[in-house]
Amino acid sequence: MAPSVPHTRAAAALRMKQIALDNQGRTIRRLRAQLSTERRGLATMKKEIEDTQVSLEASHTVISELTEIGLSFDWAVKMRIRPPELETSICDAKYHVSMKEPEEESEEEEIEDIPLGEGEIDDE
Repeated sequence: MAPSVPHTRAAAALRMKQIALDNQGRTIRRLRAQLSTERRGLATMKKEIEDTQVSLEASHTVISELTEIGLSFDWAVKMRIRPPELETSICDAKYHVSMKEPEEESEEEEIEDIPLGEGEIDDE
C-alpha cells in the first residue's frame, strides 16, 4: 500500500477532520481579506462623502452670500427709483427749469433771425 493511505478508520476520520479544518481556515482567511477590502472601500467612500459635504457647505455659503448681495443691490435699486415728485428737490427743479428755458429761446432766436424774403433761389 501507499504510505499516504490511512490504515484505520480512526486515521481516516482524523484526516477528514484535518481537511475540514484546513478548508475552514482558508475560508476564514478569504473572508478576512474580503472584510479588509470592504473596510478600505468604506473608508474611501466616507472620505469622499466628507469632501462632498465640505464642498456643498462651501457652495451653500457662496450662494447665500451672493443672494444677500443681490438682495442688497435690489434694495438699493428700488430706493433709487422714486416717483418724479420725490426725485428732485426745489433747487434741482429751478436749475432744470432755468436750463430748459435758454435752449428753447435759442431755437426761437435762430428761426427769427432768418428773413423771409432772403434766401430764395434764382434760376438765372
